[in-house]
Amino acid sequence: MAFSDLTSRTVRLYDNWIKDADPRVEDWLLMSSPLPQAIILGFYVYFVTFLGPKLMENRKPFELKKAMITYNFSIVLFSVYMCYEFIMSGWGTGYSFRCDIVDYSQSPTALRMVRTCWLYYFSKFIELLDTIFFILRKKNSQVTFLHVFHHTIMPWTWWFGVKFAAGGLGTFHAFLNTAVHVVMYSYYGLCALGPGFQKYLWWKKYLTSLQLIQFVLITIHVGQFFFMEDCKYQFPVFVYIIMSYGCIFLVLFLHFWYRAYTQGLKISVKVPGKEYVTKRTTQEAEWGSSPALYCSFTLSTLPVGKCLI
Repeated sequence: MAFSDLTSRTVRLYDNWIKDADPRVEDWLLMSSPLPQAIILGFYVYFVTFLGPKLMENRKPFELKKAMITYNFSIVLFSVYMCYEFIMSGWGTGYSFRCDIVDYSQSPTALRMVRTCWLYYFSKFIELLDTIFFILRKKNSQVTFLHVFHHTIMPWTWWFGVKFAAGGLGTFHAFLNTAVHVVMYSYYGLCALGPGFQKYLWWKKYLTSLQLIQFVLITIHVGQFFFMEDCKYQFPVFVYIIMSYGCIFLVLFLHFWYRAYTQGLKISVKVPGKEYVTKRTTQEAEWGSSPALYCSFTLSTLPVGKCLI
């Protein structure tokens, strides 16, 4: 009886909460309920943390060079398209970059923004392949807690974003992220092409700076909300989520920056029968001569380590 009562209350709470959802996305793929994505993300976590490593334990790493080239450059093209759509549906056609509220109308521009937000949400599922490639290539050390957390939390939070607030100031970080992904996945794709293309990667030393700039801009933009007394943005909870997420990763990148450019990086190197600590130079840290840097920082968005294929 108690369990039945609890279930009934939970259903009523869900119904009361979901009534504020955007009806325009009700019938869209994965949008009718959070359950389908919960199942997908649950299996993703299970596969990359247990099942995948177990299946690969006694197998040789897969040779996925062609697949990775195709994947990375496909993400580049998809990101270019999403960035363009974000520009044309608001960020380049009327948004003020301050208190931009969600347009829930049926206007072509509003619907274009909704579609773009859904595409960005769906792209987070495609990017789960980042981790799958690590597992199939037996790069398990790169599948860290923060890596898995990042890839899991992004689609989860964006389901709520599309469901309730597809547009407005809450989409600035997505718009900026698509632009950054064009650069980042271009780098990954060129890396996957092999050593012959390394000469075209002279700009890779600026990628960490690009990531830092991204998180600084996101934090500054969303932080404006707290200084605007008359902002009528409909779902302030998303401001707090974006602010928290931006600050967390800004701190992580600043920590990486400090270690790489101020202290240098002390890397533990294991040799049969002994272990010693060596200090990597700034250039080695930035250019990824040590996969330990990538493993220690844990984010797939970092350029370091991706060329180690």
